[in-house]
Amino acid sequence: MAKSAIIKADVESDNLEAHVALCHQRYQNLERRLTTIEEKVEHIHTDIIHGNKSMMKVIIGATGTIIAGLLSTLVVVLMNFN
Repeated sequence: MAKSAIIKADVESDNLEAHVALCHQRYQNLERRLTTIEEKVEHIHTDIIHGNKSMMKVIIGATGTIIAGLLSTLVVVLMNFN
């Protein structure tokens, strides 16, 4: 443990007000870090939603292309059958 950490621990154990002040500072730091994490998770969530929308468009386009190809093949077969 670093010397400054030992001094803080000694002061904190001897003085309730110092303990409260240090706890307040620690909680503010934790709150700031959690807010940062929440913002990053929200950004990731937004990216996933946009990616899913784009993928759905690609799937619909590919399905339409396959159906059009099958229909055109069916038309050619029917025209050659007569």
